[in-house]
Amino acid sequence: MILTPGRWARSPLVRKLLEAYRRTGADPPFGDPLAAHGVAMEGWYWRLTDAASGRVLVALCGVCRPAAGGSWAVVALAAHPGGLVREEIVSAPTVGREGLAVGSALRAGPDRLDLRLGGDEIDVRLRERTPWPRRAFGGLGLPGAVPGLSQYWHPHLLGARVEGRARLGEEEVDLGGATAYGEKNWGASFPDRWWWGQAQGFDRSDACVAFAGGQVALGSHALGSATAIVVRVGDEVARLGLPGALVSASADGSSWRLRGRGPRYGVELEGESNGTEPHRLPVPIPEERRSEPGAEQYLAGLVRVGLRRGRRTVWRDSSQLAGLERGTAGG
Repeated sequence: MILTPGRWARSPLVRKLLEAYRRTGADPPFGDPLAAHGVAMEGWYWRLTDAASGRVLVALCGVCRPAAGGSWAVVALAAHPGGLVREEIVSAPTVGREGLAVGSALRAGPDRLDLRLGGDEIDVRLRERTPWPRRAFGGLGLPGAVPGLSQYWHPHLLGARVEGRARLGEEEVDLGGATAYGEKNWGASFPDRWWWGQAQGFDRSDACVAFAGGQVALGSHALGSATAIVVRVGDEVARLGLPGALVSASADGSSWRLRGRGPRYGVELEGESNGTEPHRLPVPIPEERRSEPGAEQYLAGLVRVGLRRGRRTVWRDSSQLAGLERGTAGG
């Protein structure tokens, strides 16, 4: 009897092996990085950028599964201008095929984001979405299939038109002109040091840039540092990172410099804090049911980016509303 791939996928043995493999954090080719892996921490992040008003809102959720059992989550909201950061620890989050449900604090799915923390709220729908293109691997590329890495990263939403509103204290905010970005990161622990960035708000509303890098470990073995860059311009999506492309990165907390070169694309990116003050965003400590302000993120930094295809520059622009982050374990 010859089994088709569909029958193999329905086999109880294959399902058990796949579940065990994904509990290491890895995803098989053409897998679903958004599905729960069952690792110590899985984090979701959304960024809403309104270029016309100069406003940026960040929503994040870290779902934690301590080794002793049970689950909990930290949900947070940050806003520019104004310096707002609000967070809440919530018990028994639910992660399903349709998205997240975290008590009364957060409801999120492919086309919605509803967040309520105290008197602050986000209530939006995400239209005309540009998800990660159907490829064998996610934002990390081939390394995303390697079991046991300390952290994984996947930018699953490279743009969407926002419909809805927010309430920030006594202020009612119309978000109808904003664009949205979404990503997920997960793993056993945060690296000792990391750098990250994301930007929309360019002259082209269909442009999006994101990068993530840091110290990488395989189990207890340190492997050095690595960075991945993703640039979307219209229907074109470039991903640069190991093993197919070399990326160099430096970040000192006030400036970010990245260079990426692969067989097809090249990217140059420069970021600056832009004279703004950073927000201190929470980093969950899964085993201790608490968070610490370990992520120093500028919500309205300056980024300049250029994308080349071969020797030809296909896009170059800058944004004054970039998210730029440097983080360290231990705050």
